Amino acid sequence: MTTTISATENYNKIYNELKTEIDGLLARVMQGRQPASLYEPGAYIMESPGKRIRPLLVLFSAKAVGGNYDRVMNAAVAVEMLHNFTLVHDDIMDNSEKRRGRATLHVKYDLSTAILTGDVLLAAAYEHLQKDLNGNARAVEYFTRGLIEVCEGQSLDKDFENREEVTLAEYLVMIGKKTAALLQMCCTVGATLGGGSDREIEALGGYGRLMGLAFQVRDDLLDITADAVQLGKPVGGDILEGKKSFLLLKALQKAGAGASPQAAEDRNMLRRLIANKGADAWEIPAFKAMYQRLGVIADAENEVEKLTLQALEKLNVLKNEEDRELFTSLANALLNRTK
Repeated sequence: MTTTISATENYNKIYNELKTEIDGLLARVMQGRQPASLYEPGAYIMESPGKRIRPLLVLFSAKAVGGNYDRVMNAAVAVEMLHNFTLVHDDIMDNSEKRRGRATLHVKYDLSTAILTGDVLLAAAYEHLQKDLNGNARAVEYFTRGLIEVCEGQSLDKDFENREEVTLAEYLVMIGKKTAALLQMCCTVGATLGGGSDREIEALGGYGRLMGLAFQVRDDLLDITADAVQLGKPVGGDILEGKKSFLLLKALQKAGAGASPQAAEDRNMLRRLIANKGADAWEIPAFKAMYQRLGVIADAENEVEKLTLQALEKLNVLKNEEDRELFTSLANALLNRTK
């Protein structure tokens, strides 16, 4: 009797195997280096738990165009190091005290150590990337462009904090750089090092970018709809901070078009949130009720689904059905996540 394994089961098996290998490499990447005052904090960051979606995208992309995992494993490690470099500096800029359930680097050590550790993570990321290049300078171009876009996105995000007027279109540009560009880069680097054609590289990059947009809108949605225990942090953090999320900007757009007393009340509530750069915890249920009444929670869900479907269309360029299924299962995992 033949047992058929489902696409999801196959993805979970491959994901767990690759994640275990990547986690092991990341745990060792800072070992044996001196001075300890620099590399011990680096090891602390690299050993922190994570989904490892970005290195997985490098590996899947390389395989999908005819390459293999072993020849891009250093590049996979490199993108995770780059990702953690951005997280270290983001946490400093946002004054965050926790990351993945652990103290952030500047809290556990100090500000100077965190800045320097972030710098060495970036340098070591390039060090690892070059091990897999084999003369392929184009992969370095994609890697560097991804880094630049992330920095541009972070700068736009900080600009938005001090602007009362931000459009939904501007927000999508910002997350396209801050979040989506890194996922796009992972796919283009993997496909390039795997020997992909221009058509394959472009298509997989498009998949990564669209999934990055869907990922961030899903994050915005989870902030108000998730279970606090599953989320691992208080629900409504974006409201507490006055963050201009997809939901807030969509609510402003919808309330701004209404002439009823309720629409006016909604506008005043949203404008007060922006002017005060946040709200009190007791106000979160009122904002959630408003989002539900205006339909922006459904709008966000529809946006995530739309972007995901657009991403999956990019996979038509791939020749192998199993590769398409891996990317589809990854998309579904991101789409259905609860934290």
